[in-house]
Amino acid sequence: MPKSSNNVASRTRRKKVLKMAKGYWGARKNVYTIAKNHVEKGLTHAYRDRKLKKRNYRSLWIIRINAAARQHGITYSKLIHLMDVKGVLINRKVLSNLAVENPTSFAELVKFLQS
Repeated sequence: MPKSSNNVASRTRRKKVLKMAKGYWGARKNVYTIAKNHVEKGLTHAYRDRKLKKRNYRSLWIIRINAAARQHGITYSKLIHLMDVKGVLINRKVLSNLAVENPTSFAELVKFLQS
């Protein structure tokens, strides 16, 4: 019996990879075997960097909170500790946004926590 190939499925699979490689430089965009490797590598980086993005944003929020807190004579770690003791449940994203966009209410919050 002769070997049969599913041309429809294989062509669709190759087109999908080449579509994902659109915009790549040189043979990476139009040679399937090369494009496949680079698309796979790109997807690996995308997966990894979605995790890194979360870390970077949390780090940014902490830096902003620390800078705003030091303007009011308190460090970041002491501020977070006082929030925990007083039972203030504001996450770092909201606290950072408050410190940047509304410094007067951030100052009141710090004053409340220090009293």
